[in-house]
Amino acid sequence: MNLRVRTTLSVLAVAFTSYLAVGALLWTTPPLYPMLQVATVAFYLVTTWLCLFWNATAVPLRRHPITGELGSRSVLPAWAAVLALAAAVLVPNASWVAVGLAARRTGFGTWSVGAVGALLTIVMVRRRPWVAWAGVALLAVEATLWIGPTDALALGVVGAVLWVGVAQLLTWLVDRAAADTAELTALQRAASEWLAAQEGIRRERRTLVRRALALAGPVLTRTIETGGNLSDAERREAHIAEEALRDELRGSALLDERVRAALAAARQRGTTVSVLDEGGLDGLSSRERALIRARLAEVLAEADSERVYVRASTHEEIAVTVVGRTASDEGEDEVDLWSEIPRRPQD
Repeated sequence: MNLRVRTTLSVLAVAFTSYLAVGALLWTTPPLYPMLQVATVAFYLVTTWLCLFWNATAVPLRRHPITGELGSRSVLPAWAAVLALAAAVLVPNASWVAVGLAARRTGFGTWSVGAVGALLTIVMVRRRPWVAWAGVALLAVEATLWIGPTDALALGVVGAVLWVGVAQLLTWLVDRAAADTAELTALQRAASEWLAAQEGIRRERRTLVRRALALAGPVLTRTIETGGNLSDAERREAHIAEEALRDELRGSALLDERVRAALAAARQRGTTVSVLDEGGLDGLSSRERALIRARLAEVLAEADSERVYVRASTHEEIAVTVVGRTASDEGEDEVDLWSEIPRRPQD
């Protein structure tokens, strides 16, 4: 849609500037220097169409500190802006020289005022306001010197000022609308992402609740039925269920079915296992996480220490560290298990 509108406006601009240029060639009496008049028209058309079409690509309008780029605009290259300013000086002067003293106030003598006004309007639309207004000022001075202030105002200078002013106002309004639309789109996208994240958190929370009920539900039911008078085996099952719930809260990223089974088996053997995740798996792919969990399950299945500590940290190379400690004959703890799982394990 934007491309279609831009194409339509460009065609209208070409048609309008061509119409103004044709007015310079429809003379009722031959100009003093006809070839100079033709060359002036050709130079004007080339300059105008270069300013209209050259490098008409969109660049960022401005940046938002959170949402990034908002809106875009097409800026006239600096060399083309200088060429347009030169045309604002050369075209009127050359045209009035070409037509001669007697024809300065005729239609083909004053065509350059409206034509340069149209050129400067294009320069304004291409986001070179200072160049456009400087060209208007030069045009007004030139017209005043050649045909006098009254005729200059009556024969095109006022129109040029209005065209450039209206172009600046419309450009500002369009830029504001484009920026506001882009910002609204970015905010809507951010809101959608936030809602999706919240839905994921709620889904994860429901999964944890269901798992907690599956782990602790039977133990709690039995505790209520017996009034808290549990047997030693039941107390042990309650303790294992508590540790499993703690794993879900403190290290859910490390867990899958194999790891949960290995943790349960280790605790059934009498091992006390502590699991803590500090972001060791953040930034890894699903495949890499699966390999780390598979290796962790193997380490836990072979562990026979009294106490095992599983910790996932943000180390650059090591994702998970497993440490096992067992009391020695002297009563002091000794490290009898040390395993480090790299962040990117090999198959």
